[in-house]
Amino acid sequence: MKVLNRYISLLFCLLLLASCANEEKQSDPNAKPMIVTTTGMIGDAVEAIVGDDFDVISLMGPGVDPHLYKAKRGDLISLRNASSIIYNGLHLEGKMGEILEKLGKEKHVVALGEGINEDKLIFHGESQDSKDPHIWFDVALWMQAVDYAGKALMKEYPDLKEKFAERMESYMQDLSVLDSFARSELATIPVEQRVLITAHDAFSYFGRAYQVEVRGLQGISTVAEFGLKDVKELVDFIVDRKIKAVFVESSIPAKSLEAVVDGCLQKGHEISIGGTLYSDAMGEKGTDAGSYPGMVRSNVNTIVGALR
Repeated sequence: MKVLNRYISLLFCLLLLASCANEEKQSDPNAKPMIVTTTGMIGDAVEAIVGDDFDVISLMGPGVDPHLYKAKRGDLISLRNASSIIYNGLHLEGKMGEILEKLGKEKHVVALGEGINEDKLIFHGESQDSKDPHIWFDVALWMQAVDYAGKALMKEYPDLKEKFAERMESYMQDLSVLDSFARSELATIPVEQRVLITAHDAFSYFGRAYQVEVRGLQGISTVAEFGLKDVKELVDFIVDRKIKAVFVESSIPAKSLEAVVDGCLQKGHEISIGGTLYSDAMGEKGTDAGSYPGMVRSNVNTIVGALR
């Protein structure tokens, strides 16, 4: 029954996409072609590559949890009218990923996860579904994803290849500097204090890349629920290791960690909320964390400030 309902839901979305396309066409003949991305992190990279030659729309804005995201009617219209669609893949977008895969049969759709060698991915289980989708937390790994997106766009729009290549090279240089910044700043935290605890297990790539021990209350997806056992185990870990701070995430309610803080206090260990990290979404447009490099810098500064 669940499989049937899932199929009906997917079929309904695809039919709605078709009807939306018939209802709403771009009325301005001079309008720029549009590229639709799912997350802000992808949108930031694509904007850097295509410049003013395309309009770039990111469906999932600040504070949005992509694991739980459900496409709205306006999103479906944008997807149908897009010249290209670029998404993360690796099950980050949940059920929406099925719609994007279907659309790939009739238009240019790119899944960045396909551009990462499997031996570079982190698995949290034995199945293919257990791939960790949070690849943007390792800046060097994210550069591979950006390169994959850029090459896909150059192939799709060959007349703009030289312009795209020049812009991508500049963006890549910025990311290389960003990676060095993260590495040097995080190294200033004493090793025994370099422990990052967050609401869900989104920072494994970050931990592997920058030698930070990470723990999350929930699994790699916020769809997974946590229970008293999870809270108790995390409290015991924090008390035993005398951890100074835990961190909330901008796209997840803070209450998920409040039980952990309370549990630590009951055991006589006072722990603080070290700040808010940007995990599955960037900050507001125009703010320091409203770009991918700004998001990473904000996270690094917050972590170093609380743990050093």
